[in-house]
Amino acid sequence: MLEVNNVEKSFGGLKAVNDCSIKVEEGSITGLIGPNGAGKTTLFNVITGFFKPDKGQISFHGERIEGLAPDKIFHKKIFRTFQITREFEQMTVLENLMIIPASQSGEKIWNTWFRPGIVRKQEKALKEKSLDVLEFVELIKLKDDYAETLSGGQKKLLELAKSMMAEPKIVLLDEPGAGVNPTLMKKLISNIRKLREEKNMTFFLIEHDMDLVMNLCDPVIVMSEGKKLAEGKPAAIQQDKRVLEAYLGGQYREFDTQS
Repeated sequence: MLEVNNVEKSFGGLKAVNDCSIKVEEGSITGLIGPNGAGKTTLFNVITGFFKPDKGQISFHGERIEGLAPDKIFHKKIFRTFQITREFEQMTVLENLMIIPASQSGEKIWNTWFRPGIVRKQEKALKEKSLDVLEFVELIKLKDDYAETLSGGQKKLLELAKSMMAEPKIVLLDEPGAGVNPTLMKKLISNIRKLREEKNMTFFLIEHDMDLVMNLCDPVIVMSEGKKLAEGKPAAIQQDKRVLEAYLGGQYREFDTQS
């Protein structure tokens, strides 16, 4: 579905992504892990058009997308979230969802004058869909709350809800588990699985929470020094000596000693 071939991206003398090649299969929940500074978020930014690659190719369903602007990539049905959530704080939870779908009739001022019926009809449909999505992610009771009042975990669920409104083919999640308490983490994991199974959505996610990665993702890709170091099933990645060395010990060596 998504292919990254020999991509490079430098910032001055720092090569953040270095001859990186990866593939994400349709229908998978693919994890991307690696030490801090491995180039994971930079790779996401290159894939989604926030940075233009210095070299290499990126294809989505066989179509070249490297160098396209972020809005063009969004229209290809590629949705991404960020480490720090980017909700519209002064809008309600419901309004945050209703604003997501592209090409709404109400965006054109003359439609509000000359075609108000069409605008109202579309807004009604969007509201109904938004309410259904909020039911799915269990945020329906907060629909009228301002987004700024949500907890960190609730904002992560809102990000997932926003991705559903975009009806993407693939969602790139940048640390979806960061700042999420165990209860909301279970909801997040459950929702991702249900979206893959019921909506055939593909997920590609960066995460440092190894419990989340090992319980949710298959395959797991490891980046180190800007390139792919290893790829495989979670159990194999836990035992890969190259991966343990790249992490310089820490919690990841603990997996090895506990096995």
